[in-house]
Amino acid sequence: MSILKKNEPNIGLLPFSVFAAVLASAGLPIYMFGPNFFAESYGVSLTALATVLFILRLVDCVQDPFLGALSSKLGKNRPRYIMFSVMILGISMVLMFAVSPRVSPLLWFFLTSIGLFTTYSFLSINFYAQGVQKAKSISGNHKKVAAWRETGALLGVCLAASTPTLLMGQTTYPYMIFSFIFVFFATLGWYLMRKEWAEEIEYSHSPTQRVFKDPILKSLIIVSFLGAAPLAVTSSLFLFFVDSVLMASEYTGALLVIFFLSAAVASPFWAILARRYNEKLILFIAMIISILSFSFVLFLGERDIVKFSIICMVSGVSVGADFTLLPALFAQRVEKISTQATQAFGVWSFVTKASLAVAAIILLPILDYSGYQVASTENSHEAIQTLTILYALVPSVLKSIALILLIRIPL
Repeated sequence: MSILKKNEPNIGLLPFSVFAAVLASAGLPIYMFGPNFFAESYGVSLTALATVLFILRLVDCVQDPFLGALSSKLGKNRPRYIMFSVMILGISMVLMFAVSPRVSPLLWFFLTSIGLFTTYSFLSINFYAQGVQKAKSISGNHKKVAAWRETGALLGVCLAASTPTLLMGQTTYPYMIFSFIFVFFATLGWYLMRKEWAEEIEYSHSPTQRVFKDPILKSLIIVSFLGAAPLAVTSSLFLFFVDSVLMASEYTGALLVIFFLSAAVASPFWAILARRYNEKLILFIAMIISILSFSFVLFLGERDIVKFSIICMVSGVSVGADFTLLPALFAQRVEKISTQATQAFGVWSFVTKASLAVAAIILLPILDYSGYQVASTENSHEAIQTLTILYALVPSVLKSIALILLIRIPL
């Protein structure tokens, strides 16, 4: 049995960091690189890609709660299902970025994305539920588990988001190499977590509807959606903003590293502050910082690289709090009301991912309609202005609404 005792070193949580990095590498970067890769390589329109992403999230709407319920019934077979899912995850990544489409590019994007997102959902649900079980074994220390897990996730996003852009100057096939690197780390993550998966999760057999009946859980889910939406917006538009507004595509990798590395470094410090002070207050402060940093983007123009680097660093620091504290608060509430962890995190998984889909289906068609052309140096003033407003103003508004709702939650 792989249970971390009170006097065991924190190294017992390292597998959670590594596996979180793997999952994060398969999540957010797909929204950043997938549409850009298929638009630039195969000429697929942004609106068509956004529609596919939205349809995929509609599928998630049905399958995430189902996958959560399924996970709760796997019992001793769960490690086998986990291994199979990791295999499909890796194969789907290779098919998306390393294999030329065997059907129309749009359909190929849809099919490979289905493989990625379904296995990502299943693994995420089980992974977060396993985190609840691990926290129980160390006296309910959800913030410690969350700090290790979310720091790993942020490092994973950082590496996945920067690797293809850094490889562009070294090889003709940066995305292909990225997919092979991903397969290696996915295998490593599964291997390190293999004993954890064998640890059975305690089930309370409470219905999924209980998540929505609890007012605090429901409020946290809404705050999570609105809090994740700004990151979804910036992730969907980041490559376009750097390329067309800043005219600094050669700095894309470095800017992504600054953002996600800042979030990763700040994440454990937010957890320490949350243990020492009130979690709600700390999250409130982080959201204020996030809103202020996003608002300054409105005033950026061509080659404002240093200014944008500072904004990336500050906003990255604030995002670290969202990634660390919100899942910990949710896990604490799940344990307190004895709700089924896998089912609860099935709902959580869907909501946090839905923000990415909603951002894509709304923003990319608007950008397309404005006349914006991917990788073009002749975009109109209207297209550039639309891109800037979408990238800077929308995240600030969404974060402000999340902040207001957070104040009203009795935590």
